Amino acid sequence: MDDGWSPKLIATVLAKNAGIDHTGRVSHETIYQALYVQTRGQLRADLSQKLSLKRPKRVPRGTDRKSDSPYKEAFKISDRPPEVEDRAVPGHWEGDLIVGPASRSAIGTLVERSTRFTLLLHLPDRHDADSVADAMVAAMKNLPEHLRRSITWDRGTELAEYERIQIALETKLFFCDPHSPWQRGTNENTNRLLRFWFEKGTDLSIHSAEDLQRVQDTLNARPRPTLDLDTPAIRLNALLKTAA
Repeated sequence: MDDGWSPKLIATVLAKNAGIDHTGRVSHETIYQALYVQTRGQLRADLSQKLSLKRPKRVPRGTDRKSDSPYKEAFKISDRPPEVEDRAVPGHWEGDLIVGPASRSAIGTLVERSTRFTLLLHLPDRHDADSVADAMVAAMKNLPEHLRRSITWDRGTELAEYERIQIALETKLFFCDPHSPWQRGTNENTNRLLRFWFEKGTDLSIHSAEDLQRVQDTLNARPRPTLDLDTPAIRLNALLKTAA
């Protein structure tokens, strides 16, 4: 849990490693019960703070995020090729910003849909359109062409330089429908995981480029049930070797 593993992931990896030895397993619900139901002892006080959202109690998840962009001429999410949906073809990314209080600080996030590999964009001073475009191009320019087929983003004004990004990376930018962040669900899920390190309500500008690299490497080395407990780093490395 010190590395942000969820109770469900811990339970899944324990079950895989234990094999037929049921004494080496524990359900994720048992872990949650220990964190949230147990009323005494140090376990609850310590480990409940290791959960990604650090909630004091279990509550249904909701969202009140709003986004608005004036991209009338840009590609819409409905324009994306069908290959994006089934994740069979790599190189399709989803991106967004996670922001600090009053949107005064931000970190850019990019997630490759088939491998769940994550790139973090360091935005220490500003997160306007020019800054985000520069950071995105720098982060993705050395990827092979087949690993930068498309990028899907929310309708935030930070992507106003989308045409420059498309030209520099030889890719296509697609934008979600208004107020529909669920249309880039892989990125939304990743951003929730990242809140383990970048808590809501905190100044995100205090994190250095080295801090972001460390978090990026840690997240990409985490086993994912959706990848049959492979890590995003293993899956992306396989694609890079295939291209070579």
